Amino acid sequence: MPELHNSGVRLAFLTSQYPAASHTFIRREVEALRELGWSIDTFSVRRPGADEIISDADTAEADGTYYLLNQSPGAYLAAHAAALFSRPGGYLSALKLALGHRAPGARGLFLGLAHFTESVLLARQLRKRRTTHLHNHFANSAATVGLLASRLLGIRWSFTMHGISETDYPAGLMLGRKIEAAEFVACVSWFGRAQGMRLVGQDHWEKIHVVRCGLPFDRLPLRDPTEANTRTMICVGRLSPEKGQAGLLLAFAKLRARHPELRLRLVGDGPDRASLESLAKELGLSDAMTFAGRLPEEDTLAEIARADLLVLPSFMEGLPIVLMEAMAVGVPVVASRVAGIPELVEDDVTGLLITPSHWDELASRIDFLLGDQAVRDRLTKQAKAKVATEFDTRKSAEQLAALFSDSGGARE
Repeated sequence: MPELHNSGVRLAFLTSQYPAASHTFIRREVEALRELGWSIDTFSVRRPGADEIISDADTAEADGTYYLLNQSPGAYLAAHAAALFSRPGGYLSALKLALGHRAPGARGLFLGLAHFTESVLLARQLRKRRTTHLHNHFANSAATVGLLASRLLGIRWSFTMHGISETDYPAGLMLGRKIEAAEFVACVSWFGRAQGMRLVGQDHWEKIHVVRCGLPFDRLPLRDPTEANTRTMICVGRLSPEKGQAGLLLAFAKLRARHPELRLRLVGDGPDRASLESLAKELGLSDAMTFAGRLPEEDTLAEIARADLLVLPSFMEGLPIVLMEAMAVGVPVVASRVAGIPELVEDDVTGLLITPSHWDELASRIDFLLGDQAVRDRLTKQAKAKVATEFDTRKSAEQLAALFSDSGGARE
């Protein structure tokens, strides 16, 4: 690791929840930047539940993170009193911004005041740490808190856009204004960059960059396929409507006659679990599939490495890390042709793509992949080369570090 210099200037990262089992890429990015010599303080609006802290790395990050909603009323009162008396103009300016940077209606007003309340406490903590650049992941309510805190302190602020959900209401309502206010915006896909560019004038386009999420290739497991008499299809992700798992079950039911040896494992948890379990029973799939629940990062990677193929039938995505992970360890992938996925999975080159919600096509593509070893070998070889070239955590961290340097962030 490069020697750290005692400049006394620090970067800070803020998210809605850190660490999070579904957002391991943020922790990997923080680790990679620290290895490059950057000092980063981590902040989170909410403390994760016990089921989210499922690895030693998560525990270490949680111990070092400051949680805004876990502080006492006295901490909030002290922060507001200090800000009001030391910088009344900045305090009132940030309040005005909070009241304008929100969704309409009573709920929007309440959330705007809540974001302002949190931002003042955050600003006090950033001042104590002599932070000069605050970076958010996701253009959501936590990004609003980050924007307000940066305005109150007069420091630089940036954020990373991940998925199409950030263009949905209510986040999408204020996304253009966030881009305009940011020092720079990192997008994990060209598709995401285009969505940001359509919301702002051309004079803001040059601040919007593509910075891929990446993988720590030295920590990935080796391929470990299941025994010859069974085949395992895996789907990793939150069990929620936008992930399309119900459609995967419909496709799986069609495949059973031709592939009685095929098994399905769903890794993840979420609001759709009960309905998916009910659908599996209705389709007669219960004996052929497993709901593995949420697993630690290492266990999830091991599950992927044991699978014969990974399927992601989503209706909406950013640039899924699980696809990168499967491709990196040599597991063939089938995914929906949505958002940034085609930038990673090139159809019949590094995997197979399907029309979103076309379950007959999904079943057909899985059937084709299972039936041709030569195709699987060709796709996995090319997929490995693709992710190694374009989706390396260290390379992405170096690109992000250059943006921090250009915008005036500082390394210790």
